Amino acid sequence: MRRYRVPLYTLLVNALVVVLAAALSLTVSTQRAQAATVTVQAESYAAQSGVALEATADMGGGQNAAFLADGDWMRFDNVDLGTAGRLTVSARIASAVGSGTVELRTGSLTGPLLAVVPVAPTGGWQTWATRETEVSSHPTGSQTVFAVLRGTGSGDFVNINWFSFVGEGGGAAPGWVPVDQAKWNAQLSQFRAMTPAPVPGGVVRVPEFNATCTYSHSKPDDPIVLPGLPGASHMHSFFGNKSTDAFTTTQSLLSSRPTSCTPAEDLSAYWIPSLYEGDRAVEAEGMIVYYGSRLPDPSATVPFPEGFRMIAGDAKAQTPTPAGSTGQYWCSGEGGEIGRSADGNWPLCAPKAHLTHQLVFPDCWDGKNLDSPDHKSHVAFTYDGRCSGAYPVAIPNLSFVVSYPTSGSSAGFRLASGMASSIHGDFFNAWDNAALGHRVKDCITQKAKCNSAGTF
Repeated sequence: MRRYRVPLYTLLVNALVVVLAAALSLTVSTQRAQAATVTVQAESYAAQSGVALEATADMGGGQNAAFLADGDWMRFDNVDLGTAGRLTVSARIASAVGSGTVELRTGSLTGPLLAVVPVAPTGGWQTWATRETEVSSHPTGSQTVFAVLRGTGSGDFVNINWFSFVGEGGGAAPGWVPVDQAKWNAQLSQFRAMTPAPVPGGVVRVPEFNATCTYSHSKPDDPIVLPGLPGASHMHSFFGNKSTDAFTTTQSLLSSRPTSCTPAEDLSAYWIPSLYEGDRAVEAEGMIVYYGSRLPDPSATVPFPEGFRMIAGDAKAQTPTPAGSTGQYWCSGEGGEIGRSADGNWPLCAPKAHLTHQLVFPDCWDGKNLDSPDHKSHVAFTYDGRCSGAYPVAIPNLSFVVSYPTSGSSAGFRLASGMASSIHGDFFNAWDNAALGHRVKDCITQKAKCNSAGTF
């Protein structure tokens, strides 16, 4: 009997907690000849289609990917397949009906076939069995691995608890992107050798500089969450580097000069979900990206490392935002807010006021990773006025201030990601290192307000 799927936003409302737990769920065990076992929990995917989550019935089993049918898929980033040699691939599965296979492919949904895990009934949806297959030839090192479900029928046919890759070489948790320590040390050395510009009298002593951006383009792409998968995302409005798409990398940003931001030395990509009035997209008249500090003493702040990326907000949050809600949209300009939309979730602005939102990013970094599985776990917000513990490195406090050329109406708005509460933003750093370093040194560490040109 076919099981009915539960809406994904209901099952994934705790996705942040799930992915944080998944980041700890990888096991590396050293054996002879430096063999390593890398166990990847099924729920630690970086992207998916047609997948829901549920708790396993057995003690300690954690989460399993459920309701899997033909054509569904999951993507796992940075799976270490070791060095050349034999690789044993295993999967813990459960199935009550049907049969099929799990294709593990590298690079893309149609990329080279790594292994095929057979699926047959195990006796129930929570009756678990481990299936394994041997691979004699395979890509080595860190790989993006896709699990593509191939069922022989039209219904759900398998649940998956975890995958295991046993081969040579160490393992790294999927989704973590380690910083190149040699490059980062060189960037830090360059920054620390800079002599700060003298601050003239009369300058406002606020640690801040900015990039002033206009709207660039829209695409249903997300190169952080869904890299290499054009059209797989909800619609995003992009600012900054005009080349940004699903295939964007650090190198592609650095090699593409056109940007919608001032200064020209900022080739970073910034994006947010597109805003709609009815079915009409309303693009922002501008975005100011502020770089500042919330630390009482900002002198320890360092620039973002090249290729750094992170996300603020939660695309899956679908909760009401009545007046007074934290992080809600507001009205800027003459007259301000004069009412609320019929559902209470959006402000109604005076004729000369514009819909506005400010999105604030974490400002402490673990000092080790350019990215993490949920694109948040490598950063944290300042606690008790400092960066410490697992997040000891103070980075600029980034925020997006976006203004739209509309006052709104009783009908309100919608985001491409859903309700107002689902607002989120992505940052992919591609500043010129020297330009960014001088701004952090002059403006943030000296507690002096600078403009887009990086001057007082």
